[in-house]
Amino acid sequence: MTSRRKHFAERRAARGYSQEEFAEALSVAASTVVRWESGRVTPRPHQRPKIAELLGVTLPELEALLSDEQPAGTAGLSAALPLLHGDDDDMKRREVLGLLAVTGALVALPDSGEVVRGRAASTLLETGDALHRSLWQVYALSDSKQVVFPAVRAQLDVMVKGLTETRTTADRFRLCRMTADLYQLVGELFFDANRYTDAAQCYTLAANAAYASGDHDLWACAMTRHAYVELYARRAHAAQPLLAAAFRVARRGDDTLSTRHWVAAVQAQAYAAVGDLDACNRALDEAEKVHALDGAHSHNGGWLRFDGSRLAEERGACYLQLGRPDLAEEALTAALAQPLSLRRRAAVLSDLAVLGAHRRDIDQVVHYAEQALGLADRSDSGFIGKKLEGLRGRLAPLMSDDRVSTLDHRIAALPRTA
Repeated sequence: MTSRRKHFAERRAARGYSQEEFAEALSVAASTVVRWESGRVTPRPHQRPKIAELLGVTLPELEALLSDEQPAGTAGLSAALPLLHGDDDDMKRREVLGLLAVTGALVALPDSGEVVRGRAASTLLETGDALHRSLWQVYALSDSKQVVFPAVRAQLDVMVKGLTETRTTADRFRLCRMTADLYQLVGELFFDANRYTDAAQCYTLAANAAYASGDHDLWACAMTRHAYVELYARRAHAAQPLLAAAFRVARRGDDTLSTRHWVAAVQAQAYAAVGDLDACNRALDEAEKVHALDGAHSHNGGWLRFDGSRLAEERGACYLQLGRPDLAEEALTAALAQPLSLRRRAAVLSDLAVLGAHRRDIDQVVHYAEQALGLADRSDSGFIGKKLEGLRGRLAPLMSDDRVSTLDHRIAALPRTA
C-alpha cells in the first residue's frame, strides 16, 4: 500500500475540506490532491502559499506536513516519472538508452538462418501488437503521459529478448515492425519530458527498424516525429529535409492511410517557422485531403493517429507564427470548440494567450493563460510548460500589470526541460 502524508491529509480534513473541495479551492483536479496526499508528487512552489493559507499554517509548517512519511519508493506515479528528475531517474533513463543501443544493434544484425523460435519471440508474435495498441491508448488518454512508462520499460526488455532469439525471416520482419512501433512511443515519452535528444535517438532507431521491416508508413511516421523534435527545438531548417524525405517514403506506403497527410501538416509548421505563408497554405491544403479518406481505417490510433481533427489548431498555430493574428484567431477559436485532449487544449489556450499578448490585450492573456496553467498543474507535462514558456517571452511589455507579473512567476515554476 502506498505511504501517505498522514498529517497533511488530517490537517485538510480538520479544516473542513473534502479532497474535492480542497481541489476546487486551489483550481486543481481532485486527483492532484490525492497524489499529494499519497506522496506520489509534491505541490509546486507557486501553489504552496495558497495551500498554506487554506490549511491555516505557515510555509515552514507546510513543508513539515509535506515531508511527513515521504515514501522512499512509490510503486504508483512516482515510478512512472523516471524521465524527469534526480540522479536515480537519470540512471533509469540511461538504462532505456542502453536498451535502445542494444536493440539497434540487433535490428541491424543479419538473419541467423535458423528457424527455432524462443519463448519471448513467440509471446511477442502472439500478443505484442495488441499490447502496443493498448499502451498507445493509455498514453493518449492519460493526462500525465509518464504513467505509461513502467509498462513500456518492461516491454523494452521483452523486445530485446525476442530479437536475440532465432526466428524466421518473416518473424524478424514482424519483430522489427514492433520495435519501430514501441520506440516511437518511447520517443513520445521523452518528447513529453522535453528530452529532445533522447527522443530523436528513439525516432532514429524506430526509422531504422521500420526500414528493416519494409513498412513505409511506419518509417515515414518515425521520420516525421524526428522532424517534430527539430521544430520544437526551433530548428526548422533541420526539420525540412527530414520532412521532405518522410513525404517521399510515405508516397510509397499505403495510400488509404493518412501518413502523407500528417507529413504535410507538419511540413506546414516548418514553412510557418521560416515565414513562407504560400508554402504553408499549400501544405495545409494537402493535409486537408485526409478528410477524403475512410476515417475508420485511415489511422490506427497508435503510431499513426492523424485524422484531420487537429488541423484547425495546427492552422491557427501556423498563422500565429507567421504573424497573421487575423487568420489565427478564427482557426484557434474553432479548435477550442472541439473535443480536445488535455495537452492539445493547453496548447490552443497558450496560443490564444500569445495572440492576446500580440494585441496587448491583458484580459485575453490572463483569461487563456490561467486556463492553460490549470491544465499544466493537472498533467505534469513538460510539453505544456514549454508551450507556456513561449508565451512568457512575450509578456515583457505587459509586466507593469500585477496579473501578468503573477502569470510570469507561475509559468517560470512549471517543468519544461527535464
